[in-house]
Amino acid sequence: MIRAKRIRTLLGLAVATLCAGLVGASPPAAPCGGGETHAGPVKDPAAFVDPFIGTRNEGNTFPGAAVPFGKVQLSPDTTSSSTGYDWDENRIRGFSSVHLSGVGCGLGGDLPAMPTTGDITSTDNNEYASGFRHETESASPGSYEVALDDYGGTKAELTAGRHTGHQRYTFPRTGKANVLLNSGQALHKVTGSSARVIDERTIATKVTGSGFCQGTEPYTVWAVTRFDRPFDSHGTWDGEKVTEGGDSSEGGGRRGAYARFDTRGGDRDVEAVTALSYVDAEGAGRNLAAVEGQSFDETRDAARRAWQERLGRVRVSGGSEARLRVFYSSLYRALLHPNTGEDVDRRYRGWDQRIHRAKGHTYYQNWSLWDTYRTQAQLLTLIAPRESRDMALSLLDVDEQGGWLPRWGYATRETNIMAGDPVTPFLTNAYQQGLLKGEEDRTYRALKKNADGVPPADSPYLGRMANKEYIKDGYIPHDPDRKRVKPGSPDFKHSGSATLEYAAADAALAGMARDLGHTADARRYSERSRNYRNILDPGTGFFRAREAGGTFVGPADPARSEGFHEGTPWQYMWMVPQDVPGLMSRTGGRAATEERLDSFFAYDQLKDDPRKTASDVWVDGPYDYYDSDKYNPQNEHDLIAPYTYLSTGSPWKTTDVVDAALCRFTDAPDGVTGNDDLGTMSSWMVLSAMGMFPVAPGTDTWGLNTPAFERIELTLDRDWYPQGHFTIRAPRGDGADRYIRSASAGGSEVSRTWISTEDIRRGSSLDFRLGPEPSKWGTGKEDAPPPLGEAGERDR
Repeated sequence: MIRAKRIRTLLGLAVATLCAGLVGASPPAAPCGGGETHAGPVKDPAAFVDPFIGTRNEGNTFPGAAVPFGKVQLSPDTTSSSTGYDWDENRIRGFSSVHLSGVGCGLGGDLPAMPTTGDITSTDNNEYASGFRHETESASPGSYEVALDDYGGTKAELTAGRHTGHQRYTFPRTGKANVLLNSGQALHKVTGSSARVIDERTIATKVTGSGFCQGTEPYTVWAVTRFDRPFDSHGTWDGEKVTEGGDSSEGGGRRGAYARFDTRGGDRDVEAVTALSYVDAEGAGRNLAAVEGQSFDETRDAARRAWQERLGRVRVSGGSEARLRVFYSSLYRALLHPNTGEDVDRRYRGWDQRIHRAKGHTYYQNWSLWDTYRTQAQLLTLIAPRESRDMALSLLDVDEQGGWLPRWGYATRETNIMAGDPVTPFLTNAYQQGLLKGEEDRTYRALKKNADGVPPADSPYLGRMANKEYIKDGYIPHDPDRKRVKPGSPDFKHSGSATLEYAAADAALAGMARDLGHTADARRYSERSRNYRNILDPGTGFFRAREAGGTFVGPADPARSEGFHEGTPWQYMWMVPQDVPGLMSRTGGRAATEERLDSFFAYDQLKDDPRKTASDVWVDGPYDYYDSDKYNPQNEHDLIAPYTYLSTGSPWKTTDVVDAALCRFTDAPDGVTGNDDLGTMSSWMVLSAMGMFPVAPGTDTWGLNTPAFERIELTLDRDWYPQGHFTIRAPRGDGADRYIRSASAGGSEVSRTWISTEDIRRGSSLDFRLGPEPSKWGTGKEDAPPPLGEAGERDR
C-alpha cells in the first residue's frame, strides 16, 4: 500500500455470521459465505455490485460513475477526504471527473462540478458543500445519484462514457439554479488553472497540478463542459471575487466559472457533458463532439451494458447472496484501472510531454505497479487479455518516449512511489501469458536496460536506483540518510525489501531471457535472483538489511528490524516466490518452514477461533505495518503468504488461512481490506475465490485452492484461449466439504497444487473433489509449485 491503511475491526452480527466456524472438527460448507446459497448461475452480475463497498476506513474506493478502464470517473468528493469519498462524511463539495480506486494519498478530484441555488457567496468548495444523507443516495455500475439537502433537495445524477462524464441536475423551482465548475481546487495541489466561457452553452477549463505522496512533476488536464440548453446568465471567479458576466479567469489560486439557469418554468432538469483530455483543449473538444446528441439516459444505459458484458465473463453459482455481492463488487473494482489515456482521435500525451498517436493498440495510463503486478495483472490476462496486451504495450511506449520504465505512473508523469522493480514482473507476466507476440524483442530490450542500469541524474525516473550496489555486492546497502536527488521511495532506505523485490524481478526476467535464447543473460539473472540469500541472517533465520560493509543493521528481532517498506522481516519472509525450495532449505526445511508459517498465521488459534484470530491477532490497525510478527492480509508483500503452505505439503492450511482472509471482505462500506490500490486487493479476493492464485508473479503458474463457489464459468477471448471458456467446479456435496481430495484439469487428474496457463488453454475445465477433512492430495514434494527456472535448481 502507498501509506498506512485503516482496517476495520471485524465486529458486529453480520460479519460474525460470515466468519462463524471457519475451521474446526466439522467446518461448515461456506466458511465465509453465510446465509442461503443462490439458486443457479447469476443472470445479471451488475445487480450484485455495490460501489459503496470500500468507501469507509481507508478503503478509498469511489462510488461514482465509470465504464471499464474509462478515462473519466465522475464521483462525489466529501469535505475531509484526501482521496474522494468517505462514507462517514455527510457533506459533498462537488462531483469531480478524476478518481483512482483505493489510492493512499491525495490524488485526482480534478474539476469538481457542483449544483447550487441562490447567490454565490463563496468560491471555496468546502464552504459551498452541501449536506446529504445515505437514504437519498444510490449507486450501481455506471451511475450514481444523490439529493443535496442544502439546495432544496437538488438531485444530482451521474453517468459516464469512455472519455466523458454526464451529469443531470434536477433543481427546485428557482431563478438562480447554478452549476459551478471549480478549476482551482482538487484533491491534490493545483498550481494553475483557467475557466473560459466559450459560448452560451459551453465552458472550457484547464487544470495543472501536482502532488501524490511525496510530490510529482505537474501534469495538465483539459476539459470542456457543454450544457443541454443555453445559460440564462454566467460568470467567473478569481479567489473570492465573483464577476457576474465574466468570460474568463486564469492563474493561480481559486478559479472557476458558473452557469445559471431559471427553473421556475416546467423544465427543472439541466444536463451537462464534461469531456477530458490530457493532450490539449482540442482533444477535449473532439471527445465531446464524439458523444454529441447522446442523452443522459442513453449514456447510462450504455454504461450499464458495458458492465454487464464485462462482469458477465465470470459467472458464479453456489454461493450466498452476501458472497456474490462481495465477489462481483471486487471484480468491478478490478476492472476500473488502468485508464484510457488517448483521445478519440488516438492522440495522447507521452511521458516526454509530447503529443503522440496510438497505433495498433489503445494507450493506457495510471500504473500502481508495486501493487497490481501481484494480482490484478494476472486476473486481467484471463478476463481482459486484449486490454492487458495494450497495457503492456503502453508501458513500452513510456519507456521509448520517456527514457525509462516506470514504477508508479499517474497521468503523464512518474511518481517513483514504492520500492523495488515492479515493472519487470508486470511485463514478464504479460509475456509468459502469451500477450506479447511480435513484441518480445522490444520488451526484452526495455527490461534488460531497466534491470542492468540506473536512470541518469537528469531523468525523472528512479528505476532501479540502487542497481550499481546491488549488482556489485549482491544486495542493496542500507543507507537511509543518503541524499535524495529525486522524489519518490528510496531503495537505500528500504534496502532489505528492495533487495527481495529486485531478486524476484531478476528471476522473472531470467525465464524470459532463457525462452528468447539469451542464455548468458538468463544465467546471470538467475544467479542474481538468489541474492535474497545475501540478506538472510544465519543467526536469526530471517532477512535483515545490511550496511555497505556487510554488517547487519537494526534489531535482530524480525518483528522490529529496519529497512523494510511497510512491513517487517516476518511479513517479508515469504516474498521469495522464485525459490521457495531454496528458502526452505535455509530455514530448516519443510517442517521448520511450516512451523514458522503456523506461528505467522497463529494457526492453532485460527483453528479454535478464526474470527477472533483474523481480527485481533493478525495485523488489523491503520499504522501497524511494523512491530508485528503476524500476517498482514492487507498489504501487498503478504498477498502470496497463505499459498506458501502449498510448498510445505499442507495445502489444506492454505484453505483455512484463505478462508479466514476472505472474511475480511464484506458487503459493507468497510468491506475492503484497506486501500484497494487500483484493484489489487479486490483481485486477490476474486482470484482466491476462484481457487486459482498467481503464486509466482512474472510467470504463468497458478496455485490451486478450494474455490469459494461451487461453479465458476469464465468466458475467454478465443484469440488467446481457443476453447473460449473455462469452468471451475467444486461441488460441496452435503455441505460439509471444503478440503481438496483430488483435482483434474481438462479431465486429467493432477496431484500437483498448481496448473499453468497452458493447462487453461488446452483444457476447458478444472474440477475439484472435496471432502470434510484434509487429504493426501498435493502433499508430495513434487506437487509444490516449481521455482522459477534455474533459481532453485541447486536445492532440488
